[in-house]
Amino acid sequence: MTKKILCAVDGSEASRHAVLEASEMAKATGAELVLLAVDQVIFEGRSAPVHKLGEEKIKKVLDAARSTAQTAGATKVTAVGVANRDVGRAILNYAEEHDVDHIVVGTGEKGAGTRLVVGSVSHDLVVRAHCSVTVAR
Repeated sequence: MTKKILCAVDGSEASRHAVLEASEMAKATGAELVLLAVDQVIFEGRSAPVHKLGEEKIKKVLDAARSTAQTAGATKVTAVGVANRDVGRAILNYAEEHDVDHIVVGTGEKGAGTRLVVGSVSHDLVVRAHCSVTVAR
């Protein structure tokens, strides 16, 4: 039985679809819904680490996702922001450390070349997760 669902959010339209899907699942099962935003940290040369989103943007993303989830009927909603160089690894680490039963993530429209060079978080999660993963479109 699903007790805890993690939904990765980034403020995109694909992320909003994931929140709606995860909210429906949480509502149907009575599971806790954890909204997780990852602030990707980029290291360039010898300069200080650069946060791609920053605290203010992370808060806005999480607030919007929480509002969407609650409007969709999720009742037990937690919002968490973390920073990490590898977005996929950050999601997996959180899921493993916090006994998540199911991960929901959105997916954007990347071409084959972009996926090859940049990678795909949703693909990484499907391949490496210890639990079920739903990719929402």
